[in-house]
Amino acid sequence: MTVIVPIDGAKASVKESGAAAAAGTRERVGVLLVNLGTPDTADTRGVRVYLKEFLSDPRVIENQGLVWKLALNGVILRTRPARKARDYLKIWNTENNESPLKTITRAQSEKLAAAIADHDHVVVDWAMRYGNPSIRSRIDALTAQGCDRLLVVPLYPQYSAATSATVCDEVFAVLRTMRAQPTLRVSPPYYDDPNYIEALAVSINAHLATLPFVPELIVASFHGMPQKYIDKGDPYQSQCVATTDALRQRMGLDAGKLLLTFQSRFGFDQWLKPYTDKTIEQLAKDGVRRIAVVTPGFSADCLETLEEIAQENAEIFKHHGGEQFAAIPCLNDSEPGMDVIRQLVLRELQGWL
Repeated sequence: MTVIVPIDGAKASVKESGAAAAAGTRERVGVLLVNLGTPDTADTRGVRVYLKEFLSDPRVIENQGLVWKLALNGVILRTRPARKARDYLKIWNTENNESPLKTITRAQSEKLAAAIADHDHVVVDWAMRYGNPSIRSRIDALTAQGCDRLLVVPLYPQYSAATSATVCDEVFAVLRTMRAQPTLRVSPPYYDDPNYIEALAVSINAHLATLPFVPELIVASFHGMPQKYIDKGDPYQSQCVATTDALRQRMGLDAGKLLLTFQSRFGFDQWLKPYTDKTIEQLAKDGVRRIAVVTPGFSADCLETLEEIAQENAEIFKHHGGEQFAAIPCLNDSEPGMDVIRQLVLRELQGWL
């Protein structure tokens, strides 16, 4: 779905456009890549600041009532940050003193800018929904560079209210404070886009070719979500199923060779099943000795892929009898991954270029 918000004051826009044309200048188009977010530092304080912003979003935790606030401030933010900080330290980019998600998203932005450099009036930037650089700061930077049109690209292949929608919420909140709003487009999810499915298959096969073993099956692990969110109408689960079905068809695998699971449970509610950790544990108990795990719901490697899957779930598998475990990287800023983003952006910019 494309969302279009007109600039404030059609007459003013026409006059400004005419003035720009008379002066021989061109209005610019901004492209803003947005991913979920990351702490600024891999310590307890940095993680606490990040978690407070993340878990205070009613799109993420829908019931923000008194009980939740007491639990968040009285228990979760007192205990969880130290544990998560230790997890972040396991994967932290110490050279740049930042998380891999920030490193990769910056690289995606830079490579996209280079790939569409022939459109010299397009400015590419990137932001995080939670943490830094903030959406507000980057929209301000783009408009300061003369961007009167803005394409926001949530880097989530599958839509959910807790990811794509909250990006829109924040963008709209920023625009609400602006008198001269840029015209806005928001790119749609690309869960069944042929380019995306092809890139996944190419990336998976290339990685499998480098392994010293042949996996007996592949687990496709997506980020989880409370079941009640789906029951209220969130399309996320159906889009994860569609991605997996398309990938199975492209790779010639049946449901027994490419499993669909959901990871990263939090709290006590029932989440989408089957659970990744429980599935991997059961596979090992059932005698499966070699598996690979791919995470098609993530456009860039992050804590959930590099630590939760590649470390925690690998340990679960081996602890219960598994022998060889491979975590297949996300598309990241690889050539196939960048081709997906480039084609998505160029498609959504039609009429503006």
